Amino acid sequence: MATLTDDLASEYRTLTDACGLIDRSERGKLALTGAERKSFLAGQVTNDIEGLAAGSGCYAAFLTHKGKMLGDLRVLAAEDPGTEAELLLDTERATLQALFDMVRRFKIGYDVELHKRTVQRGLLSLVGPGARAVAGAEDLAPDEYAHRAGVIAGHPVRLIATDVGVDVLCAADDTDAVREALLAAGAAPASEEAAEILRVERGRPRYGHDLDDATIPQEAGLNERAVSFTKGCYVGQETVARLFYRGKPNRHLRGLKLSEPTAVGAELRLGERVVGRLASSIVSPVHGPIALGLVRREAAPGDTVAVDGGASAVVVELPF
Repeated sequence: MATLTDDLASEYRTLTDACGLIDRSERGKLALTGAERKSFLAGQVTNDIEGLAAGSGCYAAFLTHKGKMLGDLRVLAAEDPGTEAELLLDTERATLQALFDMVRRFKIGYDVELHKRTVQRGLLSLVGPGARAVAGAEDLAPDEYAHRAGVIAGHPVRLIATDVGVDVLCAADDTDAVREALLAAGAAPASEEAAEILRVERGRPRYGHDLDDATIPQEAGLNERAVSFTKGCYVGQETVARLFYRGKPNRHLRGLKLSEPTAVGAELRLGERVVGRLASSIVSPVHGPIALGLVRREAAPGDTVAVDGGASAVVVELPF
C-alpha cells in the first residue's frame, strides 16, 4: 500500500522544483533502419509515423485486430548527418517481446532492418524545471518528443524532450560517465517511486499499470496523444475509428481522490455495481491519497464510489 516517507517527499520536491535523475535503462529499446522503415511501422501502430520529420517523434500504441492494446511506445525519427537514418523505439520492458515479435513477423517484404538496443543503450531521465539546463539542452525544441544529438562529458548522446524534462540516451558503456556528469551539473538522484507520484498527478496512464490488453486507446484518453485519424490503415484501426466516430466508450480513465491510502486492485462500486478497479495508487504531497482507474461511464466525475477495504473515492477528471 502506498505511503509517503520523508525521503520520498524530498525526492518529489526535487522533481517539481529542481532536477531529479532516474535511470530507466531497463526500458525496451529497438531501432528500425531501411528505406521503408516509416511506411512499415505506420501500418502497425496508431500514430502518423510517415509524417515524422527528422528530430521529431510521437507516442503510439500497437493493437490487436480488435483494437485492444498490446503495448505502447515512443518513436523518434533520427536522421543525423553522416549516420544511417533510423527510427528509435522504446517501450515498457514487459511489452518489448510483443513489439519485437510484431516487427519481426510483419517486416517480411519491406526494406526494413530490426536492431536490438535494450542492453546496448542507457537511458537517463532528467525530471524537473532544471532538466534542460542540467542537460545543456536549452535550445531543444519545446515540443514533447523533439530530440537532437549532443555530447555530455565527451560522450555522444541523444537529448529527448519529455513532458516533464529531458531524457538522455547514450551507449550503455557510457551511462556511468554521463550520469556522473549530470549529477555534477546539478541533478540529484531520484527514484521511480517519486516519479510515479508526478505521473499519477498528471494523469498519464502507464501500460502494465493502468492499461492492459483489454484497453482500447480511447478508453484511456489516448486518442489525442497516440492516434491519427487521417493516416493510412493500421492493425486494429476499424475498431478504434468506429468507436471514435459512432460510439461512446463504456469506460474512461479517471482520477480517484481516496479517503485513505488503498492497495492497487481494489474494486470500485457505485451502489451494488462494480464500476472499476484501482490501478496506480499513490500518496501525493499535494493531493493526498489518489489513484488512476478505468471507470465505467455510469460513475461520472463528482460521484463518490465505495472502495473495497472500507475506503471511498471521489471520481475526478484528469489531471488532478
